[in-house]
Amino acid sequence: MTDVLLGFLTEYWLSLLSVICLLVISAFFSGSETALTAASRSRMHTLENNGEERAGMVTRLIERRDRLIGTLLIGNNLVNILASSLTTSLLIGLFGDSGVAIATVAMTVLLVIFSEVLPKSWAIASPDRFALAVAPWVRPFVAVVGPISSLVNAIVRRILHLFGINLSSDLPMLTAHEELRGAVNLLHREGSVIKADRDRLGGVLDLGELEVSDVMIHRTGMRAINADDPPQTCVREILESPFTRLPLWRGSADNIIGVVHSKDLLRALAEPNVEPETLDIVKIAQKPWFVPDSTNLKDQLNAFLRRKLHLAIVVDEYGQVQGLVTLEDILEEIVGDIADEHDINIQGVRQEADGSIVVDGSVPIRDLNRALDWSLPDEEATTVAGLVIHESKSIPEERQAFTFYGKRFTVMKRVKNRITKLRIRAAEDEGQVG
Repeated sequence: MTDVLLGFLTEYWLSLLSVICLLVISAFFSGSETALTAASRSRMHTLENNGEERAGMVTRLIERRDRLIGTLLIGNNLVNILASSLTTSLLIGLFGDSGVAIATVAMTVLLVIFSEVLPKSWAIASPDRFALAVAPWVRPFVAVVGPISSLVNAIVRRILHLFGINLSSDLPMLTAHEELRGAVNLLHREGSVIKADRDRLGGVLDLGELEVSDVMIHRTGMRAINADDPPQTCVREILESPFTRLPLWRGSADNIIGVVHSKDLLRALAEPNVEPETLDIVKIAQKPWFVPDSTNLKDQLNAFLRRKLHLAIVVDEYGQVQGLVTLEDILEEIVGDIADEHDINIQGVRQEADGSIVVDGSVPIRDLNRALDWSLPDEEATTVAGLVIHESKSIPEERQAFTFYGKRFTVMKRVKNRITKLRIRAAEDEGQVG
């Protein structure tokens, strides 16, 4: 009798110990799956370059996520089923048929708490560190069970193919740039990235989406020199200008014949027997470079760097001059406004005491969004005045007001067909135009 009791107790404790071990293994599989799927590939790549061998293991494991997840799920389900079976057998011996119900409830609670929620919460709290810790243990298991996982994945793909679902042809919903932009915005909301850094990173990502026409200085705001003016007049205008390079035109503002660099002018004036009255401005001017207004900023930036030039004349599809773009204009899209000691300080945005914003119509929407952290759309219009005209489908009169995108726009000043000044304040009814 004693031997029988001793044997039963031994079997009972062995079974209980086995169930506990299986729950621990199940927790390991659950936590590993969460950590490895949530681990940052970019951070692992950096750690691998810094000599961290385990980061290389993680990188190679997550290169084939379907194989990794399938392998971990096989291991997880295997130990869960085995633990449930052992518990059921043990409790049936103690409580009879009611042991099945008791085992079901007990294992559900144990598996949910200790094998699912606890390890996954731990893993998601620090996925990179957790992934580095489990990678040396997961790798040999994937090497052994991986072929079975591949077979399972092949069966799954074949079954889904019967229903017209082809996993291999599925394309990612987001491009790499969109993923980067989303990550930067998320980190900014969480406080990890400050607004200035978010704007700079966003500016880099936007270069391929913006065109030269979005950042150029419009022809109405261009400073240019008339080659037919007296030489001393041209010299005075160039030296008094805050700009280093100025377009040179003759006969018509559309007929740009060169670009004058102030350094070239000073070198010419330093020559012996050269006076401002006898200087030939055309001879010292550089050949103008014309670019289409539809050129995207990424290509234009590369062209500036390749040609080692800083200014280009922007033309439309008919060859008409639309404005000019400089290397500084493109760089400002990345780093924000670049001011130097010779810049003219023109206040295009002014905060009023009542909380409203007075804006020049020529202020770019992107600059306003960046300065005030707004999100006004800039797909259909480049300037604030252009946005009002586009949304109102008309050229508004002075004191006319419109409400859209959560803002109330009031036209304060109009010169001919140009809106030159607006007042913007928060609106109570968003999206309504009136």
